[in-house]
Amino acid sequence: MTERFDFVVIGAGVSGEASASYARARGATVALVERDLFGGTCAFWGCMPSKTLLHAAAVRVCGGDYSWEKASARRDYMIVREGRDYPDDSGHVRDYEAVGIVPIRGTAKIAGPGRVQVADRVLEARDIVVAVGSVAKVPKLEGLEEAGYWTNKEGTSLRTLPKSIVILGAGPSGTELAQVYARFGVRTTLVSPRQVNPTDHPRSSALLAKTLRADGVDVRENARARRIRPRAGTSGQHVVELADGSSVEGEVIELNVGRTAAPALSALDLAKAGVSYDGGDWLTVDDRLRAADGVYGVGDCIDREMSTHLGHYEGETAVKAALGDDVRADFNAVPRAVYTDPETAAVGLLVDQAKQKGIDAYEETADVATSAKGYVSESEGHVSVVIDRKKKIVAGAFIGGPAASEAIHEAVLAIKLRTPISVLAQTIHAFPTVTRVMGGLFAKADLALR
Repeated sequence: MTERFDFVVIGAGVSGEASASYARARGATVALVERDLFGGTCAFWGCMPSKTLLHAAAVRVCGGDYSWEKASARRDYMIVREGRDYPDDSGHVRDYEAVGIVPIRGTAKIAGPGRVQVADRVLEARDIVVAVGSVAKVPKLEGLEEAGYWTNKEGTSLRTLPKSIVILGAGPSGTELAQVYARFGVRTTLVSPRQVNPTDHPRSSALLAKTLRADGVDVRENARARRIRPRAGTSGQHVVELADGSSVEGEVIELNVGRTAAPALSALDLAKAGVSYDGGDWLTVDDRLRAADGVYGVGDCIDREMSTHLGHYEGETAVKAALGDDVRADFNAVPRAVYTDPETAAVGLLVDQAKQKGIDAYEETADVATSAKGYVSESEGHVSVVIDRKKKIVAGAFIGGPAASEAIHEAVLAIKLRTPISVLAQTIHAFPTVTRVMGGLFAKADLALR
């Protein structure tokens, strides 16, 4: 029997949930298909467990009574894995059913235009939303398969700490987990082919590297793994040889070198729905997130910044477009954050990126340590804003310091609305805050632009 829906959403991570929930809120009928856990990476293997562990590590380093056993138990509570080997996603399923979404567990394949098959069920839909997520990339390194490795999944769900670990890749996930491990006494090495968190502002990256080293992490920047010698090191640790001739050792190797959606996308048989897919890491979509007529791509499986908040935005935007709203996906003001202690956050363009786009840009920077906020909280960091001289608006903003992930949102809104610098300069900022440091930069830029 064929079942008919307005939308069939494939993948029940953040972006798929957002699509399904928003479509249902607009009165559409929705089937939500998931091959693994309803709730996806963020709920079970990503944001929620990692931020829970970061909190525990921060309390511990400040002298609080937070053992690893307590931290692990709290994390298990957050991912609904208490007394279980695998998380329980039934709460998510009940929430969908309560609002009229039809959850279907199984592996989806495209059966034709507007048709999705899950085992012996055929689902017909006016529109299909592809939200299949991504998995960790595994580099081609000699010895890696024999040594074995962790990804974010093992890194956020471990119950027993290793004695030592080598993390390959220093993006947000690798950086955050490095701080967790180190603060709980694991000998931790972080290997990055460029700076720590390489897409961030150099001042933010320098702050992260300094902080991690203070926590005991052996940070190897501008270093690349060349090969692995399994169990060839001290007490049977794995030896990771680096391109510069040096080497590091670890009981565990963890991979944080990027993500790919290729396995899930390749299994969908997208061509049957008229989608052009070349087998690569990502699904190509237009500015309305369409991959083909009646097919939309959202979340980790499209080539955009990977974050929960962006995936949620994309999920709702795709449904709006499918329902005929005059909407385009706007990626100019997407906040990015690393939730270490201290945090870093960013939005928009670095000054060099702005200049490459033909913007007459310059940067204003302030040191958090010498601000009132820095003095009272004994905090280090920076606030930097990139200014478009011609248009007199903000092109980018970057913060390293306390509450950076919260403070960045004034700049997010300023970029989104193209708010004049003069208006930002006249905006009152609470004292003493990191946001007030940013306000001082807006006032300085306003004077410079007169």
